[in-house]
Amino acid sequence: MHAVIMAGGRGVRLRPYTTTLPKPLMPIGERHAILDIVLGQLACRGFTSVMLAINHLGPLIRAFVGDGSRWGLSVRYVEETAPLSTAGPLFTIKDDLPEHFLVMNGDLLTDLDYADLLAGHQVCGAALTIATAAQTTRCEFGVLDVAEGRVIGFTEKPTYRHRVSMGVYGMSRKALEPYPPGLSMGFDRLVQDMLRQGSFPNSYEFDGVWLDIGRPEEYDEANRRFAELEATLLPARGAVAA
Repeated sequence: MHAVIMAGGRGVRLRPYTTTLPKPLMPIGERHAILDIVLGQLACRGFTSVMLAINHLGPLIRAFVGDGSRWGLSVRYVEETAPLSTAGPLFTIKDDLPEHFLVMNGDLLTDLDYADLLAGHQVCGAALTIATAAQTTRCEFGVLDVAEGRVIGFTEKPTYRHRVSMGVYGMSRKALEPYPPGLSMGFDRLVQDMLRQGSFPNSYEFDGVWLDIGRPEEYDEANRRFAELEATLLPARGAVAA
């Protein structure tokens, strides 16, 4: 099984932390970097090869990960010469990818079963599977229902339940075929293109641990919670394989 990890972002929202460290190498707990945890999880789930898309402070990621043998993985790199956003690096390497593969951001922590996601993607028939998490958003205003200039309903500070993308995907190579190498494009536009074409992605619904470490407060929260989540995020290799 093959995974592509997007690790080339500049981490602008996480400054000043990311001035000297790329976001995937930010420390979590006392002994681990985010990328260390992710690579260990992939190895535990049976993945054998990983492609790391790097740009910002890429040499530091190369120095930390090396060839991946520390995790029992074979790791290769694709280095952006210009920013290609979250989906663009895939267009450059599409001829080197297997028919089905995992794609994920390098700045998240989750106990999602990556192997189960990829296996489900392979049998669903969709070109793309999006791992989705349930989120609740509270509106801090009174919300009005208005029809023909009249207020016909009022809800004080309602909450909305919806599913959001976790930044983890099962993907088939056919999803990349229309796009030329070197094109800068995000996953948002890729999904919008697929919807316009009637190629609807599959949803892999997940309700476990998911920490998206994009902002300083989220990073601080991940560190506060790591002691209680360590056993979940770092399962024993033998236990997972069983």
